[in-house]
Amino acid sequence: MMKEKKDRDNITDKGRKKDKPKNAEGKKVYSADRVIRWDRLDNTANLFPAIAGENMTNVYRISVTLREEIDPALLQQALDMVLPKIDGFNVRLRKGLFWYYFEENGKPAPRVEKEHTFPCRYIRPNLNHSYLFRVSYYGMRINLEVFHVLTDGMGGINFLRELTYQYLRLKHDELRSMDDSLAADTSLNLDDSFVRNFKKSKPRGFERKRAYLIKGEKLPTGEFGLMHGYMPIDKLKEAAGGYGVSVNTYLVACFAYSVYVACLKRSASEKPIRIAVPVNLRPYYDSITTKNFFMMVSAEFHPEEREYDFKEVVDTINASLKSQISKEHLEDLFSYGVANQQNIWLRIFPLPIKSIAMRIVYNQSALANTTTVTNIGRIQVDDMYEPYIERFHANIAMSKGQFLKGTICAFRDEYVFTFSTILSDTSVERVFFKRIMEDGVDVKIETNGVFVRQ
Repeated sequence: MMKEKKDRDNITDKGRKKDKPKNAEGKKVYSADRVIRWDRLDNTANLFPAIAGENMTNVYRISVTLREEIDPALLQQALDMVLPKIDGFNVRLRKGLFWYYFEENGKPAPRVEKEHTFPCRYIRPNLNHSYLFRVSYYGMRINLEVFHVLTDGMGGINFLRELTYQYLRLKHDELRSMDDSLAADTSLNLDDSFVRNFKKSKPRGFERKRAYLIKGEKLPTGEFGLMHGYMPIDKLKEAAGGYGVSVNTYLVACFAYSVYVACLKRSASEKPIRIAVPVNLRPYYDSITTKNFFMMVSAEFHPEEREYDFKEVVDTINASLKSQISKEHLEDLFSYGVANQQNIWLRIFPLPIKSIAMRIVYNQSALANTTTVTNIGRIQVDDMYEPYIERFHANIAMSKGQFLKGTICAFRDEYVFTFSTILSDTSVERVFFKRIMEDGVDVKIETNGVFVRQ
């Protein structure tokens, strides 16, 4: 804990400026003693404010289901207690002359609300006490939704776990004797690990050739479909092992195969099925940052001539991923972005021009992938809280050209694969889960109900 406190202090002290505290009437007054923390966005985060909007929110959700109904008053109290301890969430987004930056947010925590609409909506800071995340509840479930500018899945899990721990301490007498401080394994590190590990080597760009895109009739405006598939870990590992691949590779291959069968009808395609797969970079660099620290690679399957069976698709996807997931290649990829950010000629352009340029570059590369499948990994909680927790879910929002996506998470002995979509047709999902069941894996399916009404 002492080391984590030192890491936190190093970050929070690196940028401070004078604040204007409010007097009794709520007006700001100058004070030389009052300073507020500020921080730069990480290299990946710089893109999100430039492209985010109502139709491409860049918001992801991680939720935890408990074994009892949520008490909203206690959940709000827990959020009020946890938020000031986690600097990475206690910020608002500000516009500078050349870049966006984070500034400490001194407002009360955002209000906890009962979920009444669909997930991953755009977060409007002016309606959310200037915060870049929201907390809601429904039945026995607590939802955390995060604008990706703050952090990736690891940072989201950190925050949701601490919020859940504090809620359970308030809720249960047998846990009230526990210390309200953060768990020992909760990182507060706000290092920009992209910049720290940047190598001035010859950078490689990103794939920009267009991929096959899944199209079809969309759900009514504003609706967002979720389909969860619950699978036992041991059976899923056994199925993946039968093809000599990891569970993650197996599920990505199942997705590619499902698009091939359901959309292409097993026929050839001029464009490849290409699946974006985020790779957590922390293990490669011994990083514990809670800022974004991931890189995208693309798993590609291109049905060019004949009909392919599932084993061939698995082998192709496996070879594609293996050729890209190495420290050297991943380093080349993120060095490309850091090099552009540090280029002196690009740095002198004001923020509005940079934002336009980033949108253009994004639009050129956005259609290079059919979909995205992200794996936030196996979620672990402290033993004393585990009996109160049933499961976790995660899902991501839509993006340009990608109207069906997948998210993987695991807890205890169960994997959950979640499809998120704005398409009304569920043929890809049906092929996906049927393919897994053919390999001997029991699958229980749950949806949020939007498909039933179609």
